[in-house]
Amino acid sequence: MTDRDRTITIDGTEYSWSALSNEAKMQITNLRFVENEIMQLKARLAIAGTAKLAYQTALKNALSTSQH
Repeated sequence: MTDRDRTITIDGTEYSWSALSNEAKMQITNLRFVENEIMQLKARLAIAGTAKLAYQTALKNALSTSQH
């Protein structure tokens, strides 16, 4: 698929990639980059949340064994 054939849909409107200005193309590239960064951060946050739960469970187990 050539650039002339590519289209992108923004807010329900389809645009030909080749008809977009360089500024618009740059902003689309920026948006894609940021969306990727957000996905990576969400994955890291999920990992941290899982680790937090594991540490909380380990702490509860350590507290209950130290009291007996």
